[in-house]
Amino acid sequence: MEIHADGSWWHEGGRINREALVKLFSRILKREEDGRIWLVTPYEKVIVHVEDAPFIAVRVDRAGEPDREQTLAFLTNLGDVTLAGPDAPIRVAFDEETGEPAPYVEVRGGLEAKLARSVFYELANMAEPGPDGDDTLGVWSQGVFFPLMQEL
Repeated sequence: MEIHADGSWWHEGGRINREALVKLFSRILKREEDGRIWLVTPYEKVIVHVEDAPFIAVRVDRAGEPDREQTLAFLTNLGDVTLAGPDAPIRVAFDEETGEPAPYVEVRGGLEAKLARSVFYELANMAEPGPDGDDTLGVWSQGVFFPLMQEL
């Protein structure tokens, strides 16, 4: 079983095209402490090879006034909704060679969604200076500040 970087699911070399089946499988994904991702049923446990992240965040909405207490809600390609905050952090990894950002938000149980480029651009439009008055730009959600750029 594989999940490609574009969010497509594959089994034994063939793409799984039934959306309902993919959604069902996505509900029983589990991340182990060692970082491996498994499909866990009452009868078996199957390793899932994930190229990047098991989900893609395809939309972000802001609830509340644009301030520290606003809530950012992310919708994934498989219909999951996650509210960024202390239990669902936003993180941005950076390619060591190119410096290109790769943003993620936790969906559940250590499973992350990579933010689609358009979603990351929306976050960038919401960005403001960090709470310490430094040059770090980021976003607030549920009282937590999430930096969107590398430390200089």
